[in-house]
Amino acid sequence: MVEKPYPVITITDHDEPLEFVAHSPTLLHTLEAANIDVPYQCREGFCGACRAQLNEGKITYNQEPLAFVREGEILLCCSRPLSNIKITLL
Repeated sequence: MVEKPYPVITITDHDEPLEFVAHSPTLLHTLEAANIDVPYQCREGFCGACRAQLNEGKITYNQEPLAFVREGEILLCCSRPLSNIKITLL
């Protein structure tokens, strides 16, 4: 059996794509582990500070965010990629 590769995160204005590893609970954790500075305050989907534009791909939320999320935006603190994604940090 061939193991499925992990989703790849491509970030606008960053040179290297990142691999989202299975043990990472959220996109925010993956970005922090790669030393990418992302604003956040809650890690629970309440405040919306970690908002990003989802340009391509699909994500899922660990829990439904309580902060308002516009069409085409995601919260990094409570989401995981379901496919390769391209995002723009806001």
